[in-house]
Amino acid sequence: MKYAVPVTKEVMSSHFGHCSHFALFDVDEQTGVIINKEVVASPGHEPGVLPAWLAEQGVSVVIAGGMGNRAQDIFQQNRIKVVVGAPSGDPEKIVVDFLNGSLTAGENLCDH
Repeated sequence: MKYAVPVTKEVMSSHFGHCSHFALFDVDEQTGVIINKEVVASPGHEPGVLPAWLAEQGVSVVIAGGMGNRAQDIFQQNRIKVVVGAPSGDPEKIVVDFLNGSLTAGENLCDH
């Protein structure tokens, strides 16, 4: 499976659509181990673009601090799981914490 975390200056961006890059992680679901990490530039924030672009990248799960309802709906339509309310920090640690069940996700940090 592939996980995506929005990043700016090497830490998770608090708002999904305002990130400069995405950290993409290929994860062996059997072992819960990250087998590949890639950081790619965001194609930009336009309504509906990021969910479609991440689907094209093969992403299965997006972990973010905040995300608008429209983006979440588009992800659901593409069968991509969305986790919001994640704390800012190192994107790899966020994915590892999610995989081992210790990620503490709070409220969606986005209000639109």
